[in-house]
Amino acid sequence: MTAAEISRIAGVTRATVSNWRRRHDDFPAPSAGTETSPLYDLSAVQAWLRGRGHTSTASPTEELRTALRLLGPGSGVAARLFPLVAAASRRTPEELAELAALSDDQLIARAEKTAGELPVAVPEAEPFRYGPDDAGVLRALLGCVREAGAQAAVDVLAERELDEGAASGVYQTPEGLALLMARLLPAGASRVLDPACGSGTLLAAAARQGAQELFGQDSLPVQGRRTAIRLLLAAPEAETAIRVGDSLRADAFPDVTVDAVLCNPPFADRDWGHDELAYDPRWAYGLPPRFESELAWVQHALAHLEPGGYAVMLLPPALAFRSSGRRVRAELIRSGALRAVVSLPARAAYPLHIGLQIWVFQRPEPGGTDRTTVLFVDGEGEQRDGATGTQSATDTAGAGTRGGSRPRRSGSSSSAASSAPASSASASSFDWAGLTDRVLAQWAAFTTAPDTYADEPGVARAVPLVDLLDDVVDVTPARHVRATAADIDPAALARRVHDLHEQLAEQVAALAAASAYGGWQPSGASAREWRTATISDLARGGALTVLRAATPGTRGSKGPAAPTADRPVITAQDISAANPPSGGAVDVHADAAQPVAAGDVLVRAVAGGGDAAAMTRVADDRDAGALLGPQVHLLRPDPARLDPWFLAGFLGAEDNIASASTGSTLVHVTPGRLRVPLLPLEEQRRYGEAFRCVYELRAAVRRTADLAADTAATLTTGLTAGVLLPPDTPDSGSA
Repeated sequence: MTAAEISRIAGVTRATVSNWRRRHDDFPAPSAGTETSPLYDLSAVQAWLRGRGHTSTASPTEELRTALRLLGPGSGVAARLFPLVAAASRRTPEELAELAALSDDQLIARAEKTAGELPVAVPEAEPFRYGPDDAGVLRALLGCVREAGAQAAVDVLAERELDEGAASGVYQTPEGLALLMARLLPAGASRVLDPACGSGTLLAAAARQGAQELFGQDSLPVQGRRTAIRLLLAAPEAETAIRVGDSLRADAFPDVTVDAVLCNPPFADRDWGHDELAYDPRWAYGLPPRFESELAWVQHALAHLEPGGYAVMLLPPALAFRSSGRRVRAELIRSGALRAVVSLPARAAYPLHIGLQIWVFQRPEPGGTDRTTVLFVDGEGEQRDGATGTQSATDTAGAGTRGGSRPRRSGSSSSAASSAPASSASASSFDWAGLTDRVLAQWAAFTTAPDTYADEPGVARAVPLVDLLDDVVDVTPARHVRATAADIDPAALARRVHDLHEQLAEQVAALAAASAYGGWQPSGASAREWRTATISDLARGGALTVLRAATPGTRGSKGPAAPTADRPVITAQDISAANPPSGGAVDVHADAAQPVAAGDVLVRAVAGGGDAAAMTRVADDRDAGALLGPQVHLLRPDPARLDPWFLAGFLGAEDNIASASTGSTLVHVTPGRLRVPLLPLEEQRRYGEAFRCVYELRAAVRRTADLAADTAATLTTGLTAGVLLPPDTPDSGSA
């Protein structure tokens, strides 16, 4: 390991590590590298640090990553560790600690025995054999399972294998999106297939909805292992069958039919087998064009369904309108197989630059009821309105509401750069609970009574099949649900504009008041200097407690668990957007619920967006009692020693966040490495009041910008739709 990595795990600066090397004769000597870039043995450094009372500030997942990296490329140990993770998940934290404390020889022998206890076959698993060099990574793995949970350890191992295999373009379906797709299936769906299962997120979501038989296949062995263990952890009572191979060319379940298919298939794959599969019986709706691999996956899914069974698939938006796929789209519509298309916002899931779509299919039943319409839902527009906390123009103009690319080798899987849960910072920032409720409300109303379904202009519309079967067969939701002039009540829209103007005027006044805090004075001829301490140091001294929320699939967090029913959840997006708790039960694991108290300091676990100051927030009375969501750290300061706003302000500094972060695509913040000045409590409070005012200014700016954008959009809609007239001007009568 490098000196930089030593500073990271010890929670000190690089200069401190250099001082240790010069001042302590017993500091471990370099074991590799060069004179200018020395490398040190991890176990020797850890032993030296423990001897001086330094505990590691690196997260358990980071320690496992470091241990894997130190074994070097090509070691293959990650593949051999998957069974051990599954077996270790069945042990108590105390048992795992006892295992980690054994001597190297004893640990290796016990690890092989424990891994051999795995009750199910893991696809393509290597023999359970470990060598003397594996002792360090075995301890790191047991520590990761004990502290962060088995699923976190599985993700790190998969990340390592994907890196070594150069499996680029492999992304994970966000948990919220997976649950939305699973809930679009009928309640009785018991047998579920995912032919591109990746990391198993969709199958795990199906299990949460009651599925008892789960079938999955993926072309990458690491993803097959990952899915098998995820399902073992998430659905131990379910019957699972996970296979490795190309589903289109070598279907592992050729004779299996299921109640439902969930799938996030590879996009834009030109090597899907067009020529060799030209006469395949699965192409009941037409031969998929060479450059339309997604239509091959659609028909593969339909071929595995029982008559009347449903398939819910995540697909790219271009599939809805590309001319090459027009004939197959037309046949899917004509036969009644296509039931619904839902558009999602950009950045909801990878690839982030496009807004993906959920397509819902139902295999036609012989002699079944003819289907005459297809439902279109503009989830992108719904999410946009929800983000600003305002209503759309059509919502207030007479329409009500029912509810509250590049190829990817495996659609449901996780990229090496982003294998953290919830797929990413961006995906986790969406209000998945709100979006899910809105989409499901429309879907339930449509499936319950499709012939009497009432459209919601600008939100959802049921379109007759005959209107879709034109020259282009374009099934893009925005094209079909957009509001027309006939849908808008001019008087209601005018009232809405008046209300928006009043709200905007009030918010501008609030912004001016927030910016009036002044009296800023220079500190002197130069910047102030002060002694600092890390959060780990403060926690060891009892000045605060660090609590980390667990993500779904983990054992839990430190601190007492709390029931999740009917309790809001603070998400990472709530911190950056200065919103009240907006998450629901789906955003927090039941065994890892952490209640929030007023005065707690909340820190986002993943940085992004270039807005470092929005990384922290102090919980207030509206947050009290809410649960701590995933990707959020909670710091609970002793009010007699630390002012919370002082703490939040310094922790959110850009340089502080940068020095305590690791990663590139996703930047993970290690809270123990963050530093704060050591100041008297009275001076802390003075700084804290200033930071509080800065936070209120930021929140006022955001609210003002959202209202201004909504006002402008509403005015534009009214003018262009012909339902609003321009206001009179002094010279309007001279024209």
